[in-house]
Amino acid sequence: MKLKTKIHIFSTILMLLILVLMTIGIYFMYEKMAYDTEYKQLLDESQELVTSISQTSNINDPATILRAYIPSNGAIRIMDKNGKMIVTVQSMEGLESYKPRLQLEDYQVETYKETAILSFSVPVVWTDGSIVYVQMMQSMKSVASTLSLLRLVLSGMFILAAIFVVLSSMTLGEIVLKPIQRLTATMKKSSQSGTFEKIDIRKQGKDELSEMSQTFNDMMAQLEQNYRKQEQFVSNASHELKTPLTVIESYARLLKRRGFEHKEIAEESVNAILSESVRMSEMIQQMLDLTKNKERMPLQKEHIDIHHLLHQTLQQMHQTYNRNFYLHGEGPVFLTTDEQKMKQLFFIFLENARRYSSEDIHVYLSENPIVVKIQDSGEGIAEAHIPHLFERFYRVSQDRNRKTGGTGLGLAIAKEIAEQLNIDLTVESTVGMGTTMILTFKEQEEEQNVEI
Repeated sequence: MKLKTKIHIFSTILMLLILVLMTIGIYFMYEKMAYDTEYKQLLDESQELVTSISQTSNINDPATILRAYIPSNGAIRIMDKNGKMIVTVQSMEGLESYKPRLQLEDYQVETYKETAILSFSVPVVWTDGSIVYVQMMQSMKSVASTLSLLRLVLSGMFILAAIFVVLSSMTLGEIVLKPIQRLTATMKKSSQSGTFEKIDIRKQGKDELSEMSQTFNDMMAQLEQNYRKQEQFVSNASHELKTPLTVIESYARLLKRRGFEHKEIAEESVNAILSESVRMSEMIQQMLDLTKNKERMPLQKEHIDIHHLLHQTLQQMHQTYNRNFYLHGEGPVFLTTDEQKMKQLFFIFLENARRYSSEDIHVYLSENPIVVKIQDSGEGIAEAHIPHLFERFYRVSQDRNRKTGGTGLGLAIAKEIAEQLNIDLTVESTVGMGTTMILTFKEQEEEQNVEI
């Protein structure tokens, strides 16, 4: 059985059950109120009768007093404690043989000859000093007629309400399940066609169903985007790895054919194989770093001095490459962050600046907010390329990375790290004049605002 049918049946049964209970409750509540009202009126009359009997010392004809208080369509009886009838008067035929039990605490309603009779008894002191009981009886024919009309009205209302409930439950089922059906159909279509189908949202609402549809569309769009990026990444990675493998294979074949006879060819082949092997190893390691960054490993945050960390990093770069790296700005500048991730980020940008510039590298540090600028005097980057710099394997020119030994993954890794550390990256570059990488620490800016 489909979910739609289950929901429809369940909701219909539940609503009908509630409707039945409400109808029955209304009927019995009205019936009780009607009988209570009749009883109170009859009880008041019986109290007056008891008072009249108590104030009369000598009654020649008790029936005379009883007739003054006899209810319409009813009867009054005086009975002793053994239930023997002393006096009886009645205004309704057919009650002679009706003998209800003595009911002192409350009234009772019994059906006698297809007529509902309300009766109760009250004690009274009779003329001879004995305790007798005044039994009042009244036909509930008018109440029964009213109740019959009420049953007819409630039955009609129940039928109309039941029809409305069935129709409304069907409509509600359609409203609730239609987005789910569209979602299921879209998912099946995506599965069968291998595409990233989206739900057609005809009207943008703010309810949970519309939010579900929009969330699904957003998820499919993100999946499609990630899939395209993955395709591009695999394609680029295959291309990038194919080139060094081809070089290695070519030189290996050359070395096999002629390298052992010619020292120059052997040295050239070994150097080329070593260089391409190192570059390929570096590329694979950077791919692994990208994967690790995507996993969002927990940060090891600590309170560090950014000025000191930059100074240390620049010293290492100077000793490694014998290049001049200058730090501008006073310290200490403290920040709570992951020191190793931050150092890796600085190394990536400094390595890039070193590769694409033969001049000195200048690093500027400022506070409020904390901003680090890494400036080189290289050939610069055209404005059209800047938005794509952090894409994997993106090349400003076809031979640029090949000449400098880059893999096209460093800036993509830097972007991943910067996102983890809550750092904004900005690139300023002028062709022929150099490039400046700007790191703005957003988290520190928020902390300073809180302190103020």
